[in-house]
Amino acid sequence: MFDVAPSELLLVVIVAIVVIGPKDLPMALRTAGRWIGRIRRVSNHFRSGIETMIREAELEEMERKWKEQNAAIMAAHPQGDPAAGQTIEAAQDQNAPVDPSIAAHAPTEALAAPVTEHGAAHAPAKAPETP
Repeated sequence: MFDVAPSELLLVVIVAIVVIGPKDLPMALRTAGRWIGRIRRVSNHFRSGIETMIREAELEEMERKWKEQNAAIMAAHPQGDPAAGQTIEAAQDQNAPVDPSIAAHAPTEALAAPVTEHGAAHAPAKAPETP
């Protein structure tokens, strides 16, 4: 950030020794170090505050996008209203066409898709195609 060459630094040290004097130079350097430390603490505090505000703004933006996507998905795939007593399974049963001749002769377990231990129905796996 500050490009100080060694020759410039040597010149500053020589001028400081001449102006301040060798007796008061350690106290002057200590005072300068304290001020530099305070400035760094204030700048770090300010920087962290700005970064926190940026993170919060990004989080709000992401939440807004997620709400919009969720609303779009819910509008595209409406499900039954639990308050009206209709469940997801009932809505799926209403949408699935069932041939009455098959339903009359087959047990209800044969009509359902196989269910895994997690409750998800899976179709049988297809064999991989060979070229």
